[in-house]
Amino acid sequence: MSATAEDLPELLSDSGVVETDALADLLHITKGELAQATGLSRDAVSKRARVASPKTQQRLRDTLDIINRAVPWTGSTARAFAWFRAQPLPSFGDKTAEDLLKEGRAQAVKDYLSRIADGGYA
Repeated sequence: MSATAEDLPELLSDSGVVETDALADLLHITKGELAQATGLSRDAVSKRARVASPKTQQRLRDTLDIINRAVPWTGSTARAFAWFRAQPLPSFGDKTAEDLLKEGRAQAVKDYLSRIADGGYA
């Protein structure tokens, strides 16, 4: 299953908060694995007050955005998530998108993916 713009409302609460249960389900991982993949603490993805914090929400939205940008050329959400976690990116010293996200460099990954989408070089 691929996450699309139509799927996004299913991942958001009525107040616009990314639902960690729904995101973990989409990625077929546990919330503990979600915490690890995003560089957040287990509490940040489990406790309601922490899930709603701006820092946590930004990290979750960045993760979802990066994965969604990779879906068109990976073919599925599962493959995009595998790419996110495991594919070394030569432009970034062979760090993965996951590594860069954890370093607070999500925008650099998004810019990289935009260049690729526009037919540019990685």
